Amino acid sequence: MELVLFYAFAVLAIGSALLVVSLKNTARALFLFFVVLFGMAGLFLFALADFVAITQIMVYVGGVLILMIFAFMLSNKELLADLQNTSSRFLSMPNWQSLLLTLGFLAVMIYGIIEWQQHTPNWITQNIHKGQVILPSDNNINQLGIKFMTHYLLPFEVISIFLLMALIGAAHLSRKEDKQ
Repeated sequence: MELVLFYAFAVLAIGSALLVVSLKNTARALFLFFVVLFGMAGLFLFALADFVAITQIMVYVGGVLILMIFAFMLSNKELLADLQNTSSRFLSMPNWQSLLLTLGFLAVMIYGIIEWQQHTPNWITQNIHKGQVILPSDNNINQLGIKFMTHYLLPFEVISIFLLMALIGAAHLSRKEDKQ
């Protein structure tokens, strides 16, 4: 079951990311970026990086992406009209440059996976011999909750205030001034 979920998150993240860079409609691309970030959070959970996964959801999905969506929705009405008048196809094919760049990144990733499988890095083998391995049965959620509600509470509150200030600024800039 874990393997099926892992591949589901991987396909979801990669497929959505490819759609994000190939769509011309900014609103659809933003919502697909939302799916990419959730897929990446799922992959972080499989990598036993609970802190990074929760931070990904709280900061990027819960703050930055929502701010981007609000900024887009409050932006210029002419931009929205132009996007609605563009092609009605859901998926537009990418330019040859982006396809070439994607294939280059894919080649680098495949090379890295092959190298990783042939030669396990020394730091991993040393940690295995020392017994310093995080097991899937280890419970990190309690420690994360304690860290978020004590040590990291002030930084997250400061970030949320900055995001709120940016949202208020975007709403103020998008307001039409009455000409007297």
